[in-house]
Amino acid sequence: MANRKSPEGPKNSTAEIVTGRLGPDQREESWERLGSETFDVVIIGGGVVGVGAALDAATRGLRVALVEARDLASGTSSRSSKLFHGGLRYLEQLEFGLVREALRERELMLTRIAPHLVKPVPFLYPLTHRGWERPYTAAGLLMYDTMGGARSVPGQKHLTRAGALRMVPALKRDALIGGIRYYDAQADDARHTMMVGRTAVHYGAVLRTSTQVIGFLKESDRVAGVRVRDVEDGRETEIRAHAVINCTGVWTDELQRLSGSRGRFRVRASKGVHIVVPRDRIVSESGLILRTEKSVLFVIPWRNHWIVGTTDTDWNLDLAHPAATKHDIDYILEHVNTVLATPLTHEDIEGVYAGLRPLLAGESESTSKLSREHAVARVAPGLVAIAGGKYTTYRVMAADAVDAASVDLPGRIQESITDKVPLLGADGYHALVNQADHLAAKYGLHPYRVRHLLDRYGSLVHEVLGLAVDDPDLLHPVPGAPDYLQVEAVYAASHEGALHLEDVLTRRTRISIEYPHRGVECAEPVARLLAGVHGWDEEQVAREVKVYTSRVEAERASQTKPDDQAADAVRAAAPEARPELVEPVS
Repeated sequence: MANRKSPEGPKNSTAEIVTGRLGPDQREESWERLGSETFDVVIIGGGVVGVGAALDAATRGLRVALVEARDLASGTSSRSSKLFHGGLRYLEQLEFGLVREALRERELMLTRIAPHLVKPVPFLYPLTHRGWERPYTAAGLLMYDTMGGARSVPGQKHLTRAGALRMVPALKRDALIGGIRYYDAQADDARHTMMVGRTAVHYGAVLRTSTQVIGFLKESDRVAGVRVRDVEDGRETEIRAHAVINCTGVWTDELQRLSGSRGRFRVRASKGVHIVVPRDRIVSESGLILRTEKSVLFVIPWRNHWIVGTTDTDWNLDLAHPAATKHDIDYILEHVNTVLATPLTHEDIEGVYAGLRPLLAGESESTSKLSREHAVARVAPGLVAIAGGKYTTYRVMAADAVDAASVDLPGRIQESITDKVPLLGADGYHALVNQADHLAAKYGLHPYRVRHLLDRYGSLVHEVLGLAVDDPDLLHPVPGAPDYLQVEAVYAASHEGALHLEDVLTRRTRISIEYPHRGVECAEPVARLLAGVHGWDEEQVAREVKVYTSRVEAERASQTKPDDQAADAVRAAAPEARPELVEPVS
């Protein structure tokens, strides 16, 4: 496959602000702006809270810069359970405020902010005890149905055992005495995070990945900005700002040490592992939520797959690459197989991923009991840190962080308005869904394919497919990953900030967990597509493929190890895609 050059478009800030584009030209311009302008706020961290804070600040009229050492959503924000949910188990922990807040956010995402990315999903709650359990659970679900105010998903529905088994034929008959169906919502977390970031750029934020904070600027006792390194080529510059917000999740304590400021709270990393299996391995019309001795286990519909998880254990090793062990996978299989008529096996597993929850450290030794509330603090003049929380409440966390930074900003800042700001791709989405057949005819695609694209890009679908006007071959599927079109890989590099093969296969698409080969079979053809945008030569293409395949081999090997230390040693040995990255920074 020949290298293709994707048109980059106008090289000016107007193009960046209007389209929210994150391409090679915008990247170079952003570097110049970071070193030459003074910002109101510099945000460290390209996870969902960081990009959410960038969008919040930009839409308040502030001058905003965001830097991320790796890729957007490369940490926790691409490795969640991929749910927008209130958290049923938090009701039992009496965290009513958290549940109410999360349910309100779920409703906003479904109806106004991201209807193209966030979708309703049904779950069955199996009942196993006669008498008390049904009214007890029904009361909790009634609160769940009503706490968030208006809702766009159906309320709970009670089922007999026969009714529950019709909904989920995969269950053992003796695994339940009845059930209750309820609804939550789900999204591709990495795609959602990236789109929040692009929306922030659309409103004027300067966003740059592969840009690592290596020091803090001080004026007397005040933090006045950060020093950063481009981890692609080693360049360094200083970014001056009135306030800095640390949104680095599990890296919060590390950045606190680098700043020389004493933190007001401590962050504890809890590892959560999920497995991905084919849709036909579990015959069901809905997801499942199962109680475990420690927490809950979800079986979540994911296109042609199921995501099953999660675990909840302390992690004190490599923060960038948490490793799943054989013990973690066995734990998930053991618990889900207690209710399945046809057990899952290791051979059924298509993908595995592990992520770290940034929990606020408390007295309890059990991470599953630590609060998912978030904390925000002004840890030094000019420096704010935020941690804890859950993906669903990222927008509220972001607003709180910007509010906390406001005391260091000149003048009075506006109130947060992100509850009224749709993400890029949301406007016009519903009309395009109704026009899917016309779009399919226009581009020569199957209507099913167009609907799949609409649920990934929304009304930006024309921008995506427009890249194939002069090269119709780009509308062919990715070799080895037929759920995706080749044009999506090109668009990831030209518009979505993907700098490396890993960024495309693990985050802009989910090829790394959706296919048994985990992306290895399509690594070279996708790398050649990216080469046309980034100008890679054959040597760079070969390096990208080698780095990615080494990552997959290391992850596969780690998943055969019995404990965290052994798994971490294997996973950490894989090479980094970003050659100038320093780890750790402190």
